[in-house]
Parts: sequence; C-alpha cells; structure tokens
Amino acid sequence: MEQFRKKEIQRWDLTTLERFPEADYIENDFAIFNNVNNVPIFDYPTRIDLTVLAITLSGHARVGLNLKDYNLKKNDMIILTYDQIVQFHENSDDFTGLFFALSRSFTEEIVVALERIVPIFLYIKDHPCTELSDNEVSSIMEYHSFLWEKVRNTNNVYRREITKNIIRALIFEMYSIFEAHLPEKRFRSRKEELFESFLLSVSRNFIKERSVTFYADQLFLTPKHLSRVIKEISGRSAGEWIDEQVVLEAKARLKTSSQTIQEVSDQLGFPNQSFFGKYFKHHTGMSPSEYRKV
Repeated sequence: MEQFRKKEIQRWDLTTLERFPEADYIENDFAIFNNVNNVPIFDYPTRIDLTVLAITLSGHARVGLNLKDYNLKKNDMIILTYDQIVQFHENSDDFTGLFFALSRSFTEEIVVALERIVPIFLYIKDHPCTELSDNEVSSIMEYHSFLWEKVRNTNNVYRREITKNIIRALIFEMYSIFEAHLPEKRFRSRKEELFESFLLSVSRNFIKERSVTFYADQLFLTPKHLSRVIKEISGRSAGEWIDEQVVLEAKARLKTSSQTIQEVSDQLGFPNQSFFGKYFKHHTGMSPSEYRKV
C-alpha cells in the first residue's frame, strides 16, 4: 500500500478503482464488485468522487465517514456520496457484501426529479448507515446479480444505457426502502426547509434563472446567507446545485431528442451556441457534440 500513501488527502474515483481487478466496469462510469479485501486505498483517509452503495452480507467491518466511525454488520447498508472522507479501518475474515460505485457524472445522469430526493438526501446525510430487513437485502441482491450480468456483457453495444436504466430502477427501489425507514414525523430544521425550498425553486426556474441572487430573493434571504445554508446542509454550493440541474437538462435533451445543439442552447436560455458549448464543456469535460457521440 505504500506506493499509494501521500501526506495530503487523496481523491478516489473509478480511475483509481481500476487498479482493483476483482470489479467489473463500464468505462469510468460504474463498477460492481462483492468484496473490498484488495481495494487499493481504503486503508487511509480518502476523499471520494463517487457514489457508493454497500450492503454487508456476512461478517463485520468498521468504516470511518467524515471522522465518525460506523460498525457494519449483516444486512447493514451504507451510502457514501462524493466529497465525503472515507477510511476503511478493518473487516473480519468472513466479511462479504454487495458493492456499487458510480462516478459523479453517471450519478447525475441517473438521478432525476430533484425535488423528490430531498427527504432521502437529508435522511442519508444524518443516517448513512441503515439496517435492512432480509427481504430488502434480497431485493437489492437481485439487482446486483442482474447488473453484474449486464456489465460483463461487453459485446452489447447498449450495455451502458441498459445499466443506467437498471440502476434508475434500483434507485426507485431504494426510495421505497428509505420511505419505510424514514421517521413518520421527522422534525426538520429551518435550514433543511430552506434547502428543500431552494431545490424546488431551482427545479421550476433553472431554465430562465441561474443566479444565486434570484433564488435568495425568492426565499427572502441575502445571497450570502442562502449560500452559507446550502453549503452547510449539502456540502455543495448553491451555484453547484443550479449548474447541476442545467447540465442534467442539457444532457437529457442532447441524448434523447433530435434537436440541434443550437436548438438545445436556445431552449435552455443561453445567449448563443458558443456560450452554451463553453458552459457545457466546463462542467462535463466535453463539448455537446462530443457528448452526443458517447
């Protein structure tokens, strides 16, 4: 492990995980595996640039998440999201599980209906580890098995899209599971209510309005105060949430419609196609035309 050790906190994404031969991948978008015994960098604090879903099937493990330790036992599920600091402290010899890892961009492609995820987001933020029933674990095992089969079928030119839609179905399954675990009357702080109101407003207005000032005015706050609240609750800035919604919409239109790039640019309210192209490339690393070919 010494070759991976650095003084600063390292970032872990799927390009790093590709050093791990026991996983199967779809490019740098998605990985699926069933043990972490040889994962290269979990043994020291690492900031992840992924979404990871893990469920313990046997044995136990101790995982550090943002400086807090969680002891995982059979049927425990833990969800890690990007920008969290993770450390895998130890695991028993009989530790096995189900593991899904999604890149940030792949996660953003799949997660839709922003306003629907708010209660789940807030629950996961406070409760990253959840004990599932045997039936809930069995349900996720079915998805894991089916997904692994599809990911390994490298001859299928549509396997990325097939995988993406299976994961989308799994996310709705997860919504159902979490709703069963959510407290019936969970008290929400004023800051959480503001976060939810902000996301709802973004989902309704992002095509025409992309300034933090607009959303602050909608909530009768100063831009500085709104930005501070959003960062505190979600770990991401208000501007990042706005940009994510715009990019998600642009990706959807580029992939699922026959509109020209100019038409997509116009419908999303950009002043011209050149500005749209620069904005899109800044957030995705590729031009709109390149994205369409992926």
